[in-house]
Amino acid sequence: MPALTQSIALSEPRAAARKGPSRGLDATFRTISFGAALLVLLVLAGILGSIIYGGWPAFREFGFGFLTSSAWNIGTEQYGALVAVIGTVASALLALLIGVPVSLGIAVFLTQLCPGWARKPVAMTIELLAAVPSIIYGMWGLFVFAPLFARFVQIPVSNLVEGMPVIGTILYARVPSGVGVFTAGIILAIMIVPFIASIARDMLDQIPTVLRESAYGIGCTTWEVVRHVLVPQAAVSIIGAIMLGLGRALGETMAVTFVIGNANRLSASIFDPSSTIASRIANEFNEADGMQLNALMALGCILFVITFIVLIIARLLTRRVRAA
Repeated sequence: MPALTQSIALSEPRAAARKGPSRGLDATFRTISFGAALLVLLVLAGILGSIIYGGWPAFREFGFGFLTSSAWNIGTEQYGALVAVIGTVASALLALLIGVPVSLGIAVFLTQLCPGWARKPVAMTIELLAAVPSIIYGMWGLFVFAPLFARFVQIPVSNLVEGMPVIGTILYARVPSGVGVFTAGIILAIMIVPFIASIARDMLDQIPTVLRESAYGIGCTTWEVVRHVLVPQAAVSIIGAIMLGLGRALGETMAVTFVIGNANRLSASIFDPSSTIASRIANEFNEADGMQLNALMALGCILFVITFIVLIIARLLTRRVRAA
């Protein structure tokens, strides 16, 4: 018993010695972590403050008409954001309509249907698409895809739908050059597929195997397992992946600049050229001055607001899915 008491007495100073420095390290770690989080907020606030400060003269000059006007005349200094905003939203939505089904199909194939020997090569190929620089996508889209798209899609479709009431307005190309909103949507879809497919595949892989085996055990088909078991389990992560792809599509610059046509034109046809906020800023920012520079900064503010709205929608969707 005295030996035990002596051992405890000797161990207490050692424990206290270890406890003191560990508390100091823990406090230092907390301070560094807080500083890192605060730094991100400060950088975000600085960026937002600078673009608001730069764009405020345009908002003050044109008011709410800046959002509703389609004018963009450098000579008369009349600027409006409507064409760029519509082009941004339209190309991003087209990219989602094309890319999301393809991405989910790839994820389901890799997790449910792909043979074991081909799973890793196919997954690696999909992930390599994410490493391709956006300017390469733009150059390929302009010099390779656009001429083929004009020859085999735009011209035949325009000849077919010319004169039709509604579909003729949407699918008729006045100048079938291959560039336009739909071409930009296709290129963006190719760019966002690797991100959505990779995240969806990882989430589907993490679903417990017992759920799938139980569904197959009661006679469910592969479609029923995917529709009623896998997708509901991974719905929150899939929505997050889709919103990540949408954010990439909204902010993409160089690839869209190559293939959208960069025309300040409002058109109901998805084959006609247009412009996006990012492409207009990329084209004009280097030589902009005065009110033109302020208008471009104001476009940056609008793009920030659009991205923020997308983030809010993503939060609401994920909250609803979790509640369900």
